Amino acid sequence: MLGFLPDTGQMSAFTRHQSGKLQASSNGRVYKQCKNYVDHNVCNWMIPDDEPQEYCCACQLNEATPNLAVKGNATLWYRLEQAKRRLLYTLFKFKLPVTNRKQDPLTGLGFAFLEDEIEDAFGKELTVKNYVTTGHNAGIITINVNEAKHSSRVHMRELMNEGYRTLVGHFRHEAGHYYWDRLIRNSANLSAYRTLFGDERMDYAEAMKDYYAQGPKKNWQNVWISAYASMHPWEDWAETWAHYLHMVDTLETASDFDFSISGNKVANPLMLGEHLDFGYTATSFTHIFNDWCRLTAALNGLNRSMGLDDAYPFVIPITALNKLRFVHEVVMQNAQQPMQHAI
Repeated sequence: MLGFLPDTGQMSAFTRHQSGKLQASSNGRVYKQCKNYVDHNVCNWMIPDDEPQEYCCACQLNEATPNLAVKGNATLWYRLEQAKRRLLYTLFKFKLPVTNRKQDPLTGLGFAFLEDEIEDAFGKELTVKNYVTTGHNAGIITINVNEAKHSSRVHMRELMNEGYRTLVGHFRHEAGHYYWDRLIRNSANLSAYRTLFGDERMDYAEAMKDYYAQGPKKNWQNVWISAYASMHPWEDWAETWAHYLHMVDTLETASDFDFSISGNKVANPLMLGEHLDFGYTATSFTHIFNDWCRLTAALNGLNRSMGLDDAYPFVIPITALNKLRFVHEVVMQNAQQPMQHAI
């Protein structure tokens, strides 16, 4: 049996003793499966056997999960959990604050996976009565379960004229809103944020109305990392934050597979200095970005050879690059602090 150990950040095989206890081959410690692993097989995270909770640190963040009585929802929940855990893996690696709502009712992080409410008009065509909007509000990240349906997500991507729309992208974007509240609001970083991203005190409702009526700013390719980022400084931050997490996670994966581009081995950006306790490979944001440019050029070339869309359909202007650097600096500031999340 395999399971992920949040306390060490590693996958491990397990052997079961005659007592029924599960021992990790990686460190010899005894663990138990998360209840969502045992009951629904949507989780593969483990819990130290001497801890009282039934759910792992990732599942403790769930505030609402799909109705499993609905056909197909078990598969959609599994996909949602995959994306959520990829987000959490990076957050934990960077020692960003992650606490659940029970531990911290005011600023804790929670996830709600909700479905549109469908109305049957007496045998006529089904209509959506209440549409669930993917978003963030006061620590709760809501994801519309339909985003886990590949066909629905691709349809929305085409409808919104987006070059890139993924489930993990939604999680990373909404997490950006959460961490704006935790790391930027009322912090020493707020002034620098406003210089780069703009004043977030501008009317959000009016900005959203204008964006959907008029489209993105005409020169968005020269200033913002995406069209949606041009809507409001909050969305600019969330899009930039998500993009940074895309970069570091993909580079870490490439590094673990020993990728080399033009003779240069791809560095692991999640190993940024001794303060992270993982050694030292990538020396700066410039190092990360240079590796990213080499890697994405190769990824796009490989995809085109397979007749697929570009894996990375972005061109980063200098202004957006400076915003990415700012996100990196904010993350590194926090990474040097004592561990704040509960594992």
